[in-house]
Amino acid sequence: MSQTRVEKKIATKASGYGVTYMLPVTSLIINTEVIKEVHKAGPYYRYAEKYLGVKDAVTEDAVLYKPGKVTLENKGIPDTNNSYTVEFKTGTVAPYVYLTEDGMLCSINTDYTPPPAPPDHKPATEVQDAPAGNATAVFTEELLMAGSLARQAEVAAKQIYHIRESKMDILTGDADNLPPDGEAMKIVIKQLEDQEKALTALFTGTRTTETFYYDVNIVPQDDLENEVLFRFSQKQGLLDADDLGGAPVYMNLTAIEKAPELTPKEVEKKAKMKGIVYNVPGKAAVEIKTERDVLFKGEVQIVQFGTYEILAPVMFEDRKKPVKVLFYPETGALRQIIQ
Repeated sequence: MSQTRVEKKIATKASGYGVTYMLPVTSLIINTEVIKEVHKAGPYYRYAEKYLGVKDAVTEDAVLYKPGKVTLENKGIPDTNNSYTVEFKTGTVAPYVYLTEDGMLCSINTDYTPPPAPPDHKPATEVQDAPAGNATAVFTEELLMAGSLARQAEVAAKQIYHIRESKMDILTGDADNLPPDGEAMKIVIKQLEDQEKALTALFTGTRTTETFYYDVNIVPQDDLENEVLFRFSQKQGLLDADDLGGAPVYMNLTAIEKAPELTPKEVEKKAKMKGIVYNVPGKAAVEIKTERDVLFKGEVQIVQFGTYEILAPVMFEDRKKPVKVLFYPETGALRQIIQ
C-alpha cells in the first residue's frame, strides 16, 4: 500500500468559505501470505541414508502450496453518499483543512502528517538447499566413468567425505599446503563448502521456497458467518471463492459495538444540525479460518456499525485561539481537539 497523500484546502471567499469532504466506509483488506515449495529429487536419493545417514531426502519432484501469515488492514474508502462541506464564517482565522487525495477529512486548522506506509509485500525467494545442478562442476573422472547409478552414488559419497576431511585439515592446520593467509583460507573453505553442498544435493535433493502475497477486499454491511473469502489448494495455491478446486477459507465477523439504529425523528433532527460531521465507528470481532486452523483473530473498527456526530461551528469562531482538530481519515473518526 502506498502512503496516503494529502492536500491542503483553504476556505476562501471564492469558495464561500467552505471545503467539501467525504466520510469513509470501512473496506477490510485481507492480505494472505502463500508459500510455494518446489521439491527436486536428487539422482542418488535412494542411497542418501546408506551413505550419508540422511532420512528425509526428497524422493520425488513436487510443487506444494501452503497458507502463511494472514493480516487485516482497515482501509477507508470514500462514501459518495456522505459528502459534506466544512463551512467557516469570515471571522475565522486562516481557515484551512487537509484532505486525502480522494477527499476524506484529515485535519482542520492544523497540519497533517500521514502515518508511515506499511512495508510493501514483495515476493521473497529463499533457497534452502543448493541446486543439484551445481554438482556437475565438481564431477571427477572417476564419477563420470562410473557405470551404474549405485556405483556413481558410492563415488560421490567418497568425494563428499574427502572434501570434509580436506576442510578439517585446513582448519586444524594439518594440510600439506595451507592457504598463505586468513583471506585465502576463507576463499578455499567457501569453495569446499560449495562443492560439498552441491554433491550432497545429489542425494538429498533441493527444496526452494517462494513467498507470494494476495489481497482480498470486503466491505461489510452486517455480521458475516462462514463467508468464503477464497479457496486454497495444496497443488494450485490461492483460488477464487467460487473455484471448487480448493478448500474454503472463511471469515466470521460479529459486531461487538454497534450503534442503535436512528429513528426517523432522530435522523431528521441530525439532518438539521450544522457543523463538522464525523464518524463514531462501531467495532467487530473478526476470525479468518479453514476447516481446521484459525489463520487470524482480532478486532477491527467498522464505520458501517457506528453512527455520526457533529462539531458545532461556534468552535471555530475564536480569532485569538482557533480550534485545531485531527481526524482518522481511514474511519472518519475524531482523533484530537486542540484548543
